[in-house]
Amino acid sequence: MVDILAESKAFTTVRKDQRERVFKAFKSSDGFYRFITFSAALTILVLLGGVIVSLVIGSLPTFRAFGLDFLVTEAWNPVSDKYGAMAPIYGTLVTSVIAMAIALPVGLGIAIFLSELCPDALKRPIGIAVELLAGIPSIIYGLWGLFILAPFLQAYVQPALISAFAPVPVLSSLFAGPPYGIGLLTASVILSVMILPFITSISRDVFQTVPAVLKEAAYGIGCTKWEVITKVIIPYTTTGVAGGAMLALGRALGETMAVTFVIGNAHRISTSLFAPATTISASIANEFTEAVGDLYTSALISLGLILFVITFIVLALARLLLMRAQAHV
Repeated sequence: MVDILAESKAFTTVRKDQRERVFKAFKSSDGFYRFITFSAALTILVLLGGVIVSLVIGSLPTFRAFGLDFLVTEAWNPVSDKYGAMAPIYGTLVTSVIAMAIALPVGLGIAIFLSELCPDALKRPIGIAVELLAGIPSIIYGLWGLFILAPFLQAYVQPALISAFAPVPVLSSLFAGPPYGIGLLTASVILSVMILPFITSISRDVFQTVPAVLKEAAYGIGCTKWEVITKVIIPYTTTGVAGGAMLALGRALGETMAVTFVIGNAHRISTSLFAPATTISASIANEFTEAVGDLYTSALISLGLILFVITFIVLALARLLLMRAQAHV
């Protein structure tokens, strides 16, 4: 009996030692992976901080020369070293807002059709076609816009809009002037096509996360398909849809090559959507290689800083909206 108790005690001691060794091994590996993940997160912050510092340092000569007037001045004259960011800021915001106004309802409609109404035989082909739009290089969009879309708008759409809205007081100024083909409206249409896959894909994925029991319950009390979509699916997925929309807006704000081809690249502000204009990214892409002199280069870097700030504000507002939406769920 004594031998059995001794053997049992020895076995318990060995098992305890084994457990301690395993625990130490897990603790060591856990600390190592914690260090790796923390280093990765810290690297992102360091890179972001480096970008901010570089932009701020590069922008100092511009703001020393022009102050805050740089933000509200339209003039852009490299010959006399007079620079203002108002025209690029205006073009960036207007094209992005119009693109979202076009793409958001279309993208949501496609997502609803794919998730709720589309026959099974068509879901995969249409879904693949939408996702392929995201893989097309922006320069291809630009060439298509310059050689196909712009002439079509110039010949058919813009003259019709000018004639239709000529008697309307406010809209007559928005759709006024000669039909150039290129301009704010054309750039906005190109952007709407480019951001459409982001809105559609993300919205479709979040629509498919709605529990089937919620939809079945709605159908069970007599709701129509439209009522299920508008009163169950969309309210349930508001956060995800908003996230997809903000991702698309970020893409629209920073798009460069496609917009450069079709916007006209004119540093001026016009009330007409047919007039040539420019955006922050298009101005940087067009003029950075030709920038001669410290002030010219600094003005372009300042445009990059302004675009960074605009993007940060948009993302911050999106995060705030998402937090408020989650708080009401």
